[in-house]
Amino acid sequence: MLYRIKKPDLSKIDKEKVIENIIGQGKNSVSVLPSIQKTFQGEYLYWDKIKHKTLPRNISKEEFWLMIKMFRRAQSIKSPIKDKSGDYFVWIKLSELEEFFHEIDLNTGGSLFISKKDVDIKNKQKFISRGIMEEAIASSQLEGANTTRKVARQFLREGRRPRNESEQMILNSYKTMQLIESEYKNQEMGLDVILELHSIITRDIISIPEKERGALRDDKDKIVVSDNYEIYHEALKMSFVKTELERFVKFANDELSGPFIHPIIKAVMLHFWIGYLHPFTDGNGRLARAMFYWYLLKKDYWAFAYLPISKVIKESPIQYRNAYVYSEQDDLDLTYFIDYNIRKIKLAISNFEEYLERKKVENSKMNKLAKSECDLNERQIQLLQYFYGDKNEKTSLSIHMNIYQVAKMTAIKDLKSLEKLGFLVSKKQGRNIYYYATDKIEGLFK
Repeated sequence: MLYRIKKPDLSKIDKEKVIENIIGQGKNSVSVLPSIQKTFQGEYLYWDKIKHKTLPRNISKEEFWLMIKMFRRAQSIKSPIKDKSGDYFVWIKLSELEEFFHEIDLNTGGSLFISKKDVDIKNKQKFISRGIMEEAIASSQLEGANTTRKVARQFLREGRRPRNESEQMILNSYKTMQLIESEYKNQEMGLDVILELHSIITRDIISIPEKERGALRDDKDKIVVSDNYEIYHEALKMSFVKTELERFVKFANDELSGPFIHPIIKAVMLHFWIGYLHPFTDGNGRLARAMFYWYLLKKDYWAFAYLPISKVIKESPIQYRNAYVYSEQDDLDLTYFIDYNIRKIKLAISNFEEYLERKKVENSKMNKLAKSECDLNERQIQLLQYFYGDKNEKTSLSIHMNIYQVAKMTAIKDLKSLEKLGFLVSKKQGRNIYYYATDKIEGLFK
């Protein structure tokens, strides 16, 4: 049974009276314009929350909702995304979003929340690696990968082969994000690119037959989005999907005519569009979120490589699902999905700012002692900072080589030097040698 959002019955409401109340004219009318405008601030709400708000006097909940709907409809803009009936999804330019985008653009696409001084050559790869790793883990967990963040991070840091399907999902997402950041952001979008990215996302996943990896589904595949109780989205006919994928590609390459759409909103639309079309039997969610990153990195919003958006989405999966459902079922109003994603982007920025500030304090204390008294290089300093953040972690020769992209002899020199100075202690486990932190690291932060 397809889930349907609850809607009030608006058929018996006197629309002329509603219009008079909006503009504050007519006998016994009450201007509700200020109250309507408040519903555009903060979260973009649906009826299920609006009906619990304090209303102007002499107005029913249903009348107020109709007023909001009329007000929204008057401000809506047609998007390029069509629904299965051929109607277009619409969206609204929320004023607070315009201010947010303006601030980002004034700071060259990223330095609103991170300056290039903070991300110099020494730190850039570390921040990118952290952001991509966190995004890959969270995006896979949203799609059912069953492992903890700590185990997943360790697995990726070690560079070992995945031991189960969950780890394979995470590894595939990680490689996809790496390739988007290093290669695909420099390419135009095309159906071949979509198929390539899907092939990488689904590679070696046992539950997905090889013939379905990097291949569009067909109408025989009865694909639904559900939680085992309710169906929230049913797969669309492939004749429609294939036609719309052609338009998706043109939109992604800025080849569709239409009014200007800010790149961040456009990236969110690409995210939604893939999720709505659901062109594959599996991996659609991971691909949709990858498309979001591809477009922003292509447009030189470079700092988004450091923001794991899926990590904050994972904290509110029901709201994420509802953002899709409301957009599809409430008069094709894409503003629900746009608003949700922008709020999550802001939260991810805030989290990253806090992380960066914390690292600045740690770095300033450690760098002074580490460089002046111990003569440590940047890789060694970053490793000790990592251990300071989690004393129970470990590293190895292969992990160090994998993270810092250095030769074997360089990695050996880094680790042996730290062990000789007393910051690390080595322990043999099977055929591997692991390095653990000692209490001496604490002294670098005092």
